[in-house]
Amino acid sequence: MIALLLFAAGSCEDLAKLSLPDTVIDKAETVSSGEAQGQRGLPSFCRVTGSIRPTPDSDIRFEAWLPSTGWNGKFQGIGNGGYAGSIGYGGLGGAIKRGYAAAGTDTGHPASAGIDASWALGHPEKIVDYGHRAIHETAVKGKAIVTAFYGSAPKRSYFNACSNGGRQALMEAQRYPEDYDGIVAGAPANNFTQLLSGFIWNMKALLTEAGDYIPVAKLEAIQSAALAACDNADKVTDGVLEQPTSCRPVFDTLRCQGAESATCLTVPQLTALKKIYSGPMDSQGRRMFPGFSPGGEADRGGWGPWIVGKEREQSAQFGFGTQMFKNMVYNDPKWDFHAFDVDRDMKAAKAKMGPILDATDPDLRPFLRHGGKLILYHGWCDAAIPAESTIDY
Repeated sequence: MIALLLFAAGSCEDLAKLSLPDTVIDKAETVSSGEAQGQRGLPSFCRVTGSIRPTPDSDIRFEAWLPSTGWNGKFQGIGNGGYAGSIGYGGLGGAIKRGYAAAGTDTGHPASAGIDASWALGHPEKIVDYGHRAIHETAVKGKAIVTAFYGSAPKRSYFNACSNGGRQALMEAQRYPEDYDGIVAGAPANNFTQLLSGFIWNMKALLTEAGDYIPVAKLEAIQSAALAACDNADKVTDGVLEQPTSCRPVFDTLRCQGAESATCLTVPQLTALKKIYSGPMDSQGRRMFPGFSPGGEADRGGWGPWIVGKEREQSAQFGFGTQMFKNMVYNDPKWDFHAFDVDRDMKAAKAKMGPILDATDPDLRPFLRHGGKLILYHGWCDAAIPAESTIDY
């Protein structure tokens, strides 16, 4: 800290000389072209790139973007979706357009898609970086760079992200309560290990036998049945379920009476559908994690890409769930989801990865004492993370 206080950057380029613990700054340059990393209409800013290496197996790539003029005195941390693997340039660009200094990270690994966790196989420290360390280290180093560049620390620091970014947001509030003054956690995947175990529950329901699978073409009929049963519960027929948790559609009315078509469901499909709504149940019949709410099955970005997929084994839930068990829980690329057992495997996931990936600690007193403020929000029709999970937290 003393070394930082003594360092005064005369220019953006001087930040390349800044010495921070476990950190290598690769480049510090002024960008005045109005475009960078696919972001357009940008103000002139100082772009700092580098790597944070808290362990020998860590390589947390980060960038800090600092407005050359018009800084509003505040800092914003940028979150990541899915399994991360890239820096959120859209978030960085949006932040500096509003006058914020901002920093983002790939959370310690490169990946071509946020659904890929092959980087985690045999790399426990990289899992820790992804789980919580990278976001924290980026906040600390980012604010240090801001202080060195402007000559004063940020007056306020904020973090606003959704999905896995919502998990990161709650991880910050719980583990590192002094990093941010204000945090917005959107649709948080905070009970990560149980959520992804629930994904595998859904895949077993849909993919165990050939007749279980529900094709995308049938989602419209399912949504229509849910709305017909419950839309008017709030006395307003508007295509929206105000309280989907109280909706109990009898989907047996969709049972095919003759030839199978897009407007009906076979008995195996009805069984699979009920399991998706119920959520994972253990051998004693106890619900282990919330299921998904009725009412938005056919919506764009809903059950199609997330739960059933265009084809068998092509949904996002299939990818996320199998990637966690293969590369993090069991370290076995040949792990087969057909062998999934709720009692055994949900417990194993929570025991091994929960302390690293789950952001479920309800004790927010340290964050409150710091003066922190937290907002959570969640959409009922979320097909990635059950809204009831956020209510449970």
